[in-house]
Amino acid sequence: MMQLSNLKITKEWTLFLDRDGVINRRIIDGYVTRPEEFEFLNNVPESIATLSGIFNRIIVVTNQQGIGKGLYTTEDLKQVHEKMLRGVENAGGTISAVYFAPQLAAENSPMRKPGIGMALKAREDFPEIDFSKSIMVGDSKSDMEFALAAGMIAVFCGEKENALAKLNFHSLSAFASYLAKDFEQ
Repeated sequence: MMQLSNLKITKEWTLFLDRDGVINRRIIDGYVTRPEEFEFLNNVPESIATLSGIFNRIIVVTNQQGIGKGLYTTEDLKQVHEKMLRGVENAGGTISAVYFAPQLAAENSPMRKPGIGMALKAREDFPEIDFSKSIMVGDSKSDMEFALAAGMIAVFCGEKENALAKLNFHSLSAFASYLAKDFEQ
């Protein structure tokens, strides 16, 4: 198994996180349309606080085609993300930016994962981002394809393992604990 400690992760590294299924509870066959529907997964705010001490920046990249379907608005999404950011900040963590792709999957937009448009937008906003010193944590095949297409290290979070990922964890909390252990040595 690959050891992230072998990579010599420093504060110049960037962590990219998917949202639904990694940070918050995924609504199966549905969308988080309002702040009341946003529910952090176990220990995620604290885990992001831990990861904030390891990475210079943490960036959330999330496909949000529910906007394209007319199920909620960008303003609704902004309120959901404000709740997420507040919860992370209250636990001592920092998310540097949140990027979302409102396009429908059928549009094949480069902004939607597995396209790397959100990664390119992040690097435009933060020119110091080096994708070869970036990790993408996600819970879907498209997240892993996004990571690989951008030249990032793919880390999968979920019950099953993903063959595209360099490392697999059950949760963001398990990933944060693994990295924190490496950084204590």
